[in-house]
Amino acid sequence: MTENQGRTVPAEADATELDHRITGSVFTPDDAGYSAAVAGFNLLSQHRPGLVVAASTTADVQAAVAFAAAHDLPVGVMATGHQPFPLADGFLLITTGEMNAVEIDADRSVARVGAGARISDVVELAQTAGLAPLHGASPTVGAVGFTLGGGLSPFLGRTHGWAADHVVSIEVVTPDGVLRRVSAETEPELFWGLRGGRSNFGVVTELEIELFPVTSFYGGGMYYSAGDVEAVLRAFPDVVRNAPDGFTCSVALLNFPPIPEVPELLRGRLVAHVRVVHLGSDEEAEKLIAPFRAIGPAVSDTVGRHPYSEFDAVHADPVDPAPYEEHSAALTDLPAEAVDRLVENARLIVGSPVTALEIRHLGGALAKRPSAASPIAARDAVFNVWGVTMGPPEVVDAGITVLREMVERLEPWATGHTVTNFAGRDDRAEQVFAAADLDRLRRLKRQYDPRNLFRVNNHNITPE
Repeated sequence: MTENQGRTVPAEADATELDHRITGSVFTPDDAGYSAAVAGFNLLSQHRPGLVVAASTTADVQAAVAFAAAHDLPVGVMATGHQPFPLADGFLLITTGEMNAVEIDADRSVARVGAGARISDVVELAQTAGLAPLHGASPTVGAVGFTLGGGLSPFLGRTHGWAADHVVSIEVVTPDGVLRRVSAETEPELFWGLRGGRSNFGVVTELEIELFPVTSFYGGGMYYSAGDVEAVLRAFPDVVRNAPDGFTCSVALLNFPPIPEVPELLRGRLVAHVRVVHLGSDEEAEKLIAPFRAIGPAVSDTVGRHPYSEFDAVHADPVDPAPYEEHSAALTDLPAEAVDRLVENARLIVGSPVTALEIRHLGGALAKRPSAASPIAARDAVFNVWGVTMGPPEVVDAGITVLREMVERLEPWATGHTVTNFAGRDDRAEQVFAAADLDRLRRLKRQYDPRNLFRVNNHNITPE
């Protein structure tokens, strides 16, 4: 064995032994494929594990977990690597990108989703049956990671609630190396904890999730120039007030850098990007967004009837990996004073390193608590404010400082918890989970992972 910054990592002979036991791949820091194996979508979270197991089967995951337990080696899990987490080294990283199978059971309106499947994989296949999963804005996010982080959908969330509440069953390899299939009827306490607790209790290898009948939506994006930003922000509360659950809207202040990769129309400009999704009629949607239309013509307007497969065009999230940091807060209200502060933030963002600041309407079914509710602390939130800063490390460091100041200006209306899908690098379990849920999750941790092996690349829930 060798030492790596205070952590014990397996020597080459041990790694070779593990390699012989799995059908996937094993990488050490000296291997040619190591850098590619550890790289996620967020290039700021470049971990330095002592070993990487690129699992291709559930048996691979079991072998990796058993190996880590035998060597008392911390474990981290990564599919697509979107969310930022504190950097770590000297641990065993299990990647699940190769386990990306998706199966649709149209009769039951259910999808079986492998640990490495992306949102786009599930939507594309589900649409062949006229169905759709609860999913986020980006097509490249991992479907399992999104769901285990609560699953806030800007498309179906206000209509159907949190994705974690619509999980039917979970296959998970727990820290003892046992493959378990859990549900509300089988090991219900573990089933509860996994739907929000992410990889704190093991490696989820497959989810079975509910699907919903939808094949199109009325919506898209409207880009307004800097001169209209204040009017857009002040119209936003009027648009979402008393909106039906089938209507979802957010406004993002986008601070585009003057680089060739950005379309000339938006390059080097601050714009307000209005994102709209409506599951009802076209006429009803247009009545709802009338306050935006009254501002005047947008610089660019894609609002209309679209096939559901084009969901990714609404938010137009980046699809190429980049280094970035994010920060957010869930809000209970958005009164006039809070809007004033958003307008002030819009002025501050100009010339700053902050890339984007979004205010999103929640509520609707997201506020409901089903009988088998998962541990999500943001059900009482009516809005979510989230921002991101992208670029080289020095730009990100400067940007996150400004971004935190912007979000803190809305502190009077904050719930005190973050939406797990939007939690940042430094957010702790106490900020992600309600106190009572966290106590219950810690009891579960003591039962399934008393050594806290699964403590890397998650908002760690400690056993005590």
